[in-house]
Amino acid sequence: MHQPIHHNRRPFAIVLGTSEIASAVAVHLHRAGYFVVMSHDPFPPVIRRRMSFHDALYGDPVSVDGIAGARADDGVQILKARRQPQAIQVSWLVLTDLLSVASIDVLVDARLQKHQVKPDLRRLARSSIGLGPGFAAHVNCDIAIETRPGRSGLIVAQGWTDAADGVASPLGDAGAERFQYSQTSGRWHTPVEIGSRVFKGFVLGHLSGEAVRAPCDGIVRGIVRDGSDVPAQVKLLEIDPRGRHAQWTGIDGRGRTIAKAVCLAIETERTPSDPTITQPV
Repeated sequence: MHQPIHHNRRPFAIVLGTSEIASAVAVHLHRAGYFVVMSHDPFPPVIRRRMSFHDALYGDPVSVDGIAGARADDGVQILKARRQPQAIQVSWLVLTDLLSVASIDVLVDARLQKHQVKPDLRRLARSSIGLGPGFAAHVNCDIAIETRPGRSGLIVAQGWTDAADGVASPLGDAGAERFQYSQTSGRWHTPVEIGSRVFKGFVLGHLSGEAVRAPCDGIVRGIVRDGSDVPAQVKLLEIDPRGRHAQWTGIDGRGRTIAKAVCLAIETERTPSDPTITQPV
């Protein structure tokens, strides 16, 4: 891993996405010596906001695993922050805007847009990494990493990652039944805070006036930010049914595994003659 000599010489990393997975990657890159900028994408909406830097976009004080996030509105602000990079920068700027700010050392697409066509990230950075379905090493990124349950963190140095299979990552004994999805597109309103204890059937918010209820008993682990416009058929909220073992802040096991794999992939830069799939340690 590259190590900076001076703060203003820290290698530059861009993470696409502001979800909990993207944020776990950002934290690990920050600790590895990178100056990290996260680029927000509106799809899919972020629900696990207490496990991510997402709300920094709105000026809220945010930290993940002890690392602070700060909103960056333009390239000048990002360049100033690079001189004293204590915080991870979180921005509405898209990748095309950020390409002109500085030469990119590492680019990670952590948006997890499972069914969308992926851009070709190669040659946009010294190392480009694609997370999840739709990425193939040496096709649209340099290295791809699996995010599917049971294979999260596997580094794919040749070929495609697994296609999305519609199976939710397990949380205790719960699968997809712990989520509520938007039936239509519309404006989302909720007074409920992440970390609240709720019971099955409790109204957690309204999507274009239609009530959305808790699918089970438990703790609100994630919920779309109040006032957001959401498309149809995306996750609106998640309930953690694990009782005292529920987690709604920090970095969870899956996020940590994927983030470690990103750092390992950068460090090793495997060649086609190497094993095609490796497990991070």
